[in-house]
Amino acid sequence: QVQLQESGPGLVKPSQTLSLICTVSGDSISTAYYTWSWIRQPKGKGLEWIGRTLYSGITAYSPSPKSRTSISMDTSKNRFTLHLSSVTPKDTAVYYCAEGRGKGSGIYEYWGQGTQVTVSL
Repeated sequence: QVQLQESGPGLVKPSQTLSLICTVSGDSISTAYYTWSWIRQPKGKGLEWIGRTLYSGITAYSPSPKSRTSISMDTSKNRFTLHLSSVTPKDTAVYYCAEGRGKGSGIYEYWGQGTQVTVSL
């Protein structure tokens, strides 16, 4: 059974860096063709794709937060990490990690439960 679990701080101060870890069990992040994404959803708004990584380490990011976004893989621990720098209150959202299996853009096989992140003083 595949499970994804987000972990990290629930509260981050403006200008700081948000770091979230997605730990994967029951599957390998090194699996070919699988994608590992971060998606967020501000309250009252739709889902926003942040970026993704592949087993090869190749990454892709949403244009808007790209300059502030970094996603890395730690295959030894079967997890991948989101770093979002210079956060503002606009970054407040529920953050999800998700696994895709090449079924199409925006189609994910598994999701984490999501974790609320609030950017505030």
